[in-house]
Amino acid sequence: MKKILVFAGSSSKSSINKQLAVYTAQQFKNVELDILDLNDYEMPVFSVDKEKENGIHNLAHEFYAKIGSADFIVLSLAEHNGAYSTAFKNVLDWASRINNKTFQQKPMLLLATSPGARGGATVLDIASKRFPFQGAELKGTFSLPSFFENFDAVNGIINPELKNQLLEIIDAIEI
Repeated sequence: MKKILVFAGSSSKSSINKQLAVYTAQQFKNVELDILDLNDYEMPVFSVDKEKENGIHNLAHEFYAKIGSADFIVLSLAEHNGAYSTAFKNVLDWASRINNKTFQQKPMLLLATSPGARGGATVLDIASKRFPFQGAELKGTFSLPSFFENFDAVNGIINPELKNQLLEIIDAIEI
């Protein structure tokens, strides 16, 4: 059985991006989900000086190993001021010191959502251009606009057009 690593690029305990990532991963058939919480990888803000002083943080090694153990990644990014959340960027910065190809050539479905009508489109655009350089094999991207109008905790995506759009992306992916 293939393993999907599922997480949000957010440290919010009620992350809408984590809700979207888990819902999306649950749409794949015959897979095992490994749901990661970014809060479990909280480290000091990356700096070369801290790395020289203490080495690469153990949590960065654990995060990198999680990626390595997965067959597929479902990642939904929170958008903070038009870019990655600081929490996600910090984990990525630390893990990239182990290997700049942090995503280890793993296939990935990249998502974003927000309460607004653009659904994290800016961060999704940034990541879809950047992540291939960091070893992600992007298999698709999806943005869910207006999260609170289009998603429900029990039923997932409730907008039929958006739900079908996501399901078509998932159906086209072989894990």
